[in-house]
Amino acid sequence: MSDKPVFLTAEGLVKLQAELEYLVTVRRREVAEMIYHAKGAGDITDNAEYEDTKNEQAFLEGRILTVEAMIRNAQIIDEGRVSDTVRLGSTVTVVDEDGFQETYTIVGSAEADPNKGRISNESPVGRALLGRRVGEEARVRVPAGELRLRIKALS
Repeated sequence: MSDKPVFLTAEGLVKLQAELEYLVTVRRREVAEMIYHAKGAGDITDNAEYEDTKNEQAFLEGRILTVEAMIRNAQIIDEGRVSDTVRLGSTVTVVDEDGFQETYTIVGSAEADPNKGRISNESPVGRALLGRRVGEEARVRVPAGELRLRIKALS
């Protein structure tokens, strides 16, 4: 992973730190035990269980490296700072041309969860909203064409 900044809320950083702790102290031990037991099942050259657990170990070690890099490159989003423009950490309510209203919180890509209203600053909608003010319109290119969103509220 590069040294690209990873924008996180304070809560997101705590979650990543907890995930890393779990992966290193619990999951790593579990996978090592699985490998030990798979080795005991006989010849490892034709042992599917051993291959599966080695793949699991590789995935685990990759995730540990990724989470460590994310924590190392973390830049905390100041969610409490009041601004009159949409920025990282802003909660913005938008209305589309059909009158449908949606509320989003702009977060870094590591914490994006559209089902919970948390969109990435790197997503098309997030990019289109950044820097806009209440009453302004953002245009977003989507597969079905262009989406127009009017900013109704910002906090």
